[in-house]
Amino acid sequence: MGKLFISEHPLIQHKMAMLRDKNTTTKEFKELITEITMLLTYEATRDLPLEDFEVETPIATAKCRRVAKEIVVVPILRAGIGMVDGVHSLLPAAKVGHIGIYRDPDTLMPVEYYCKVPKDMEKAKVLLVDPMLATGGTAKASIEFLKERGADEITLISIIAAPQGVKTVQQAFNDVDIYTAAYDSALNEHGYIVPGLGDAGDRMFGTK
Repeated sequence: MGKLFISEHPLIQHKMAMLRDKNTTTKEFKELITEITMLLTYEATRDLPLEDFEVETPIATAKCRRVAKEIVVVPILRAGIGMVDGVHSLLPAAKVGHIGIYRDPDTLMPVEYYCKVPKDMEKAKVLLVDPMLATGGTAKASIEFLKERGADEITLISIIAAPQGVKTVQQAFNDVDIYTAAYDSALNEHGYIVPGLGDAGDRMFGTK
């Protein structure tokens, strides 16, 4: 079973309080999403492989190490788009794929409408990003799409996760780690995380 990492970092907890606040503006919300994603990306990439190489400094030759794995960040549209800058702030060379899925409001089941990712996914570490891991249906479907396209090293980064979503992903995949800033208690009858922060996409893009 993949591991579940719930951040207790003071900076993340401070920013999460601001993110949840219904009075936080769209501009502030987007900035907070970027900052929290950056901090979670730092945690989620601790195990990246390194390779040795040499660098000429102004003084002498230094033995250094660099990341020896290609990174692909894949946001789940539309809210996941708001997390890409946070990943790129630490991994500016990361390629970007996109998965378009929406949750049917009646059945709560995921419906795919777009999927485009880089080639050679089997060589990359894939960071799948989506602010909310609620029922887990969208995340599960997205991971399946990525695996069908060759990805075999996938980490899911979310801002808030619910027990149902974590269970769905972990039962379906024993090789996908989940990194999140908060682990909330439940879902309401509409499939929203409680207490959550509302609709992340609406708050991020000002469409609420």
